[in-house]
Amino acid sequence: QVQLVESGGGLVQPGGSLRLSCAASGSFFLINDMGWYRQAPGKERELVATISSSGSTNYVGSVKDRFTISRDNAKNTVYLQMNNLKPEDTAVYYCNADIVPRTLSRSTGYWGQGTQVTVSS
Repeated sequence: QVQLVESGGGLVQPGGSLRLSCAASGSFFLINDMGWYRQAPGKERELVATISSSGSTNYVGSVKDRFTISRDNAKNTVYLQMNNLKPEDTAVYYCNADIVPRTLSRSTGYWGQGTQVTVSS
């Protein structure tokens, strides 16, 4: 069974930094795209950033030049480095991965349990 386990959330002051990690575990064939989403209270879940298996990245406009997504394919792990954090970045951050469970099978999207990021003075 595939699991995504996140870590690295917490409370930080405006202008501070945090690094989120998400590791995929279990039995699977390969991982395609990985990404981070977030959901603030009373709002819908939104895409933050994605990264392909070859390293191509995509960001929502509000985090460009502040957040960096990366991955370590050998460790099946995706990271989100968040710098110059703002109060509006406060949300639960979710990891997502598009995983092929076996050869010649279709991929399935998996979600982590979420990690809270709070930006406040």
